[in-house]
Amino acid sequence: MDILLSQFNWLRFSIHYGLHFIFPGIIAYLFFKGNWKKVWLLMIFTMLIDLDHLLTNPIFDANRCSINFHPLHTYIAGAGYIFLFFFKKTRVIAIGLVLHLITDAIDCLWLY
Repeated sequence: MDILLSQFNWLRFSIHYGLHFIFPGIIAYLFFKGNWKKVWLLMIFTMLIDLDHLLTNPIFDANRCSINFHPLHTYIAGAGYIFLFFFKKTRVIAIGLVLHLITDAIDCLWLY
């Protein structure tokens, strides 16, 4: 049973961080070929919304759903991120933020 749980956690970890770091790179490469590295880096910088984890105790809990728990991971914040998509200058940031929330929502599904 412990081996199964360990493999499940490794799969969950791999998918979560793959969606946080590799998937934005794929999107950047496919849709922003001219400067995909810059776009990818900008999407990676959107991970800074995880600084809101510092407001909780414990800071990290693998069995806690971030969605609607942390201030920058709420539905209202998500609506703001989607709003940013409509402006060309903030579109890449919006994509990174929305992908971040989707990734965290997928992680929440693992918990239930």
